[in-house]
Amino acid sequence: MRCFAPFLIALSCLITPASAGQVFTAQPSAQQLQDAPVLLVDIRQPHEWVETGVLPNALLLPFDTPDTFLAALRPHLQPGQPVALICRTGSRTSRAARILAQEMDVPVIDVQGGMFGLMNAGYAPERPTRAQGCTLCQH
Repeated sequence: MRCFAPFLIALSCLITPASAGQVFTAQPSAQQLQDAPVLLVDIRQPHEWVETGVLPNALLLPFDTPDTFLAALRPHLQPGQPVALICRTGSRTSRAARILAQEMDVPVIDVQGGMFGLMNAGYAPERPTRAQGCTLCQH
């Protein structure tokens, strides 16, 4: 079992105004991502959410272009709330986090390893829902 405290300590440091607009990388567990006071955004494409599954607290919002992504993301943000990005393996979030950090006034967290990393650690993803933003889902 991964230690929960270091991630929470690191996360509390991220919420300071000095870290707004910066990119941080982390490899938290699925439970830590569900418990953390971040806006967790799964940036994969809809067919990937259906194929692989998602975290139950993730906002499902594909990263197609920075402008359209930011426009769709902003209504979901709370003031000062860090954004954590997750994809399949972590490569898309690495690129997206660097781009978004330049445009946002909150910390951006790149979840290394993505959903495959969480699944390799034993996490069983849940089915995505329309309420989360899944455009292919029936429920």
